[in-house]
Amino acid sequence: MKNPQPILGQTGMLFFLVIISAFPPLTIDLYLPALPTMVEMLNTNQSMVNLTLSSYFVTYAFGLLFWGPLSEKFGRKPIVLIGISGYVLASILCAMSANIEQLICARIFQAFSASAVTVVSTAIVKDIYTGREREKIMATIMSLVIIAPMVAPVIGAFLLQVASWRMMFVALAVFGCFAGILAICYQETLDKKYLGSILRSWGRLVVIIQNPRFALLLVVFSLSPMALMGFLAAGSYIYINDFGLTEQQFSYAFAFNAMCAAFGPMIYLRLSRYITVKRIISLCFALLFVAGILTLTIGHLSPIIFAFIAAPATVVIITMKVPGTNLMLDQQNHDTGSAVALIQFCSMICGALGMLLVSMSPESLIKNLGVIQLCVGLIGVILWLLIKNKPFVTDNLIKSN
Repeated sequence: MKNPQPILGQTGMLFFLVIISAFPPLTIDLYLPALPTMVEMLNTNQSMVNLTLSSYFVTYAFGLLFWGPLSEKFGRKPIVLIGISGYVLASILCAMSANIEQLICARIFQAFSASAVTVVSTAIVKDIYTGREREKIMATIMSLVIIAPMVAPVIGAFLLQVASWRMMFVALAVFGCFAGILAICYQETLDKKYLGSILRSWGRLVVIIQNPRFALLLVVFSLSPMALMGFLAAGSYIYINDFGLTEQQFSYAFAFNAMCAAFGPMIYLRLSRYITVKRIISLCFALLFVAGILTLTIGHLSPIIFAFIAAPATVVIITMKVPGTNLMLDQQNHDTGSAVALIQFCSMICGALGMLLVSMSPESLIKNLGVIQLCVGLIGVILWLLIKNKPFVTDNLIKSN
């Protein structure tokens, strides 16, 4: 570990990275059980409530491009502190929203602030870890972060019973304050700051995307979030409206999915000892294709069957994220903040597209999700097979192992 932390230490640093990496799942999943209720409480419709999700993802994605290069110029710590401050304020505004339009605007502000926090988290990992150690740290962080979507819907459903959906955003504000305390204790990890102007720092995004090796990998590994985010957008409506589960029962089903997903990064680390990383990625795309077929054919039969199809699909998506992210970061020796911004931007945009596609026909959500899983798995495995033996892939995979 480079850049030792005098206050946080090695364990505290890992905890800090987990906390700031947990912003997206907590911000999204905590209020998922309330989505059907919010339609009635805010006197609106399902499409408008879903807009609080899709607008969050789109704004979050573009925010990454704004903040990532700035973290190279001003450092990681100032950006994360600004982001957390804005996030706390935005969460309070969400809780105070009187109508769906105000809530959407507050969510946009919340997303823009949260993007500053999470783009820095991955950049810090690249700052202080290398090679196989970086893979292990990334896997550990992902596994621990997935605890957030396991407990978030359960907490959200509980808050919905004792209070209203507004209390969920109050809880997010409290979480932001806690993250801010840790951020104050964090010591800067960026060794060399970018010396050009702010405009030129944003221009580094263009330089990175012109790297064909990085761009090819970016296309391949940005596909799978479509299936994952499609499930997030449709999950509550499928379990509650289609299968008739209560909000609390839905939270347990969702927690089961997240619990399975938590094993994804560790499954990757164990499998990579015996199976080549190239084969693991190929297998993951293939399994996602199979999950799509099963969702289309038997996913509608019962909530249990649907859950036992959705969980493995989520696992393989999360499993691919560790080697995919590490492989993309290895294509760039500099401009880490900008590279992370592009990786997360494309992931979020594709995720938002998945959420949009799955919601286009609200009466056939299970079918829509199955089609997305099938197409992502098929296209992903074809593209991966075309590039997996290229030197920029094999050389870095050998180096990581």
